[in-house]
Amino acid sequence: MGLKEKLTNSYTQSYLKRYGDRLTQAQGRVLSVKVESKNYLRMFYKLTVIILVKADGSKSISKCIFKKHRWFKKINFISVLQGHSVIIQGMKGKKGKEHREHIQIVNIRNMTTKKDLVPTKEGTPTPKVQRVRADKRFK
Repeated sequence: MGLKEKLTNSYTQSYLKRYGDRLTQAQGRVLSVKVESKNYLRMFYKLTVIILVKADGSKSISKCIFKKHRWFKKINFISVLQGHSVIIQGMKGKKGKEHREHIQIVNIRNMTTKKDLVPTKEGTPTPKVQRVRADKRFK
């Protein structure tokens, strides 16, 4: 195992040890998208995206928030519209905090347009994602 692989492995293990119990994912249809973009003196850019996702198999609605700050460069975000089918990977809030029910977005995979917020490597094949079949008995 090379040095690069050892570093990657150790970073992954420490990340999972620290945030493993908070990692979650939401899959479903987008109900609404709210994008707020601000810049201060064209030097500091802030992007806040709030997405409401209704899970495929249930009535539950997840509120997902993406916040990013960057100096000197505009922040890019993928196109997500109402009705798109998405998979959101992120972290739940800490227990006891006020935002414990929101999901902090790490990555979004838009299944309608086949785009990712954080693109996967070109050499590796994308993993097959199984759709959850909606139960027609419950509405």
